[in-house]
Amino acid sequence: MQACSGVENQSSCLSNFQDELRKSGPTAHSVLHAALRATLDEAMRAIDTITKFNALSVSYREQVAIEDCKELLDFSVSELAWSLKEMNNIRAGVNNVHYEGNLKAWLSAALSNPDTCLEGFEGTDRHLENFIRGSLKQVTQLIGNVLALYTQLHSLPFKPPRNDNATTTNSGSDKFPEWMTEGDQELLKGSSLGMHIDAIVAADGTGHYRTITEAINEAPSYSNRRYIIYVKKGVYRENIDMKRKKSNIMFVGDGIGQTVVTGNRNFMQGWTSFRTATVAVLGQGFVAVNITFRNTAGAIKHQAVAVRSGADMSTFYKCSFEGYQDTLYTHSLRQFYRDCDIYGTIDYIFGNAAVVLQNCNIYSRLPLDNQFNTLTAQGRTDPNQNTGTSIQNCTIRAAKDLASKFNNTGPGSNTTNRVHWPGYHVISGTEAANFTVSNFIAGGFWLPGTGVPYVGGLQ
Repeated sequence: MQACSGVENQSSCLSNFQDELRKSGPTAHSVLHAALRATLDEAMRAIDTITKFNALSVSYREQVAIEDCKELLDFSVSELAWSLKEMNNIRAGVNNVHYEGNLKAWLSAALSNPDTCLEGFEGTDRHLENFIRGSLKQVTQLIGNVLALYTQLHSLPFKPPRNDNATTTNSGSDKFPEWMTEGDQELLKGSSLGMHIDAIVAADGTGHYRTITEAINEAPSYSNRRYIIYVKKGVYRENIDMKRKKSNIMFVGDGIGQTVVTGNRNFMQGWTSFRTATVAVLGQGFVAVNITFRNTAGAIKHQAVAVRSGADMSTFYKCSFEGYQDTLYTHSLRQFYRDCDIYGTIDYIFGNAAVVLQNCNIYSRLPLDNQFNTLTAQGRTDPNQNTGTSIQNCTIRAAKDLASKFNNTGPGSNTTNRVHWPGYHVISGTEAANFTVSNFIAGGFWLPGTGVPYVGGLQ
């Protein structure tokens, strides 16, 4: 079949989809729909299989890794289900300019999750990992086939239009965000915060809740409107795990260094990197403003995440991310960071999201002896994924502890001494435009509703 000619494993592509194709005929829509349906079923079977390995785990780290795998495969099931629903809309002729961006983002994330699952077995004897890897092989192969099919069938009529305002700046400072009702605007014209507050968290007891976790638990699930949690000045020592059902949640703090969320989970305690996060967010449309997120484990504890985001269309504005190894885990889907500070030592911006960092300060800290600073570690494994880390108009500096290391010199910006690895090259303006807010993460469709400033095109 011509539709399977571009995928890595043509035999599995044909054998898994042929039953449904016999019913509807090998049209472009039916091929992709059949592929999604078969892949979704296989992902659900993989969860059942992985659950049975619980009895074989012999260490706490293995138990945590298995739980990670089940949750991550459940993420893939959700992302495949979203994609299947989108395909049904396409087949029904529903007009939606977001089709291409949504499908590419969701399928890319669904393919990343099995990789994260296997990464959780670092630090074990790898015996159980081999069983898990075998259980994941088919579902990973199928998701890769679906992504390849989608790429090959790119002539389907669901490309989003280009944003004519791609080079303009949305300041978000002179008017209320688009998501705010006129009634809310009237109530808030005299408010110093300038927005409607649904819940107040205060460590000193002057709010509705003393912890952020309590406020999240009481927030509505699957909300279609922005639910705003104001976190007052203070230090909040808690690990937050905000599930996918908590959509459109917004945290507003009193500023970097004023509202601080801190934890110290780390790899050396037996956690997987995935579980070390002080704050983990998954709900679509998450926004955080004026908050410091911190992991205090220190360089000696190795992987220790401050924030992990797997929230589609998530936004962080005027926030600080403080840690050492693996500080900011941009795990998956579409993300935007503006006017943020990011501190770390090794791979401290990592993951496999489609992410744009704009006007941020990136600070390298002093690593341990025999270690060296690496800012990013992008996890893309498939050429058809839409993922990458785009750093735009940011400043890279040494943190105070690194700036005073003996004999540390050099401008750092001289491109003559850059690496010569395959794929590294100086790109043109046309190529660079592919990695802007408007083109790379389709920010023109969702960032205006956050009220966060951004530049859609090249600055």
